Amino acid sequence: MLSLFPSLLAYEQVGPLLIRLLLGITLVYFGYRKTLMKGNSSGSNAKAYGFVEIIVGIFLVIGLFTQLAALLNAVILVIKLGFKIRDGAFLTDGINYYILLLTMAVAVIFMGPGLLAYDLHI
Repeated sequence: MLSLFPSLLAYEQVGPLLIRLLLGITLVYFGYRKTLMKGNSSGSNAKAYGFVEIIVGIFLVIGLFTQLAALLNAVILVIKLGFKIRDGAFLTDGINYYILLLTMAVAVIFMGPGLLAYDLHI
């Protein structure tokens, strides 16, 4: 394999770790905003949906059931994308952000948890 920095290939598990942590922290923030901050979300099931986001985000951060959590994160992001597109906000900054997070979630599904995850010990 040709690599510009072959010595960095020994740290290939750091990439999935960084992606997993970013996804988890972002999802916990989304859930926190829905559940604990008042007046920010509408709908009767917004708090339950927020708690699901928090739980899935925590699983991603600690690396437990990582691929399942990344799959659930991808489903949540597809739902968010659907609502944004329905509202007519196609290819705006918010949509691009969700597309990037969705791509990262799919990457974690295929790459696995990376370094410092409980999944490595199971």
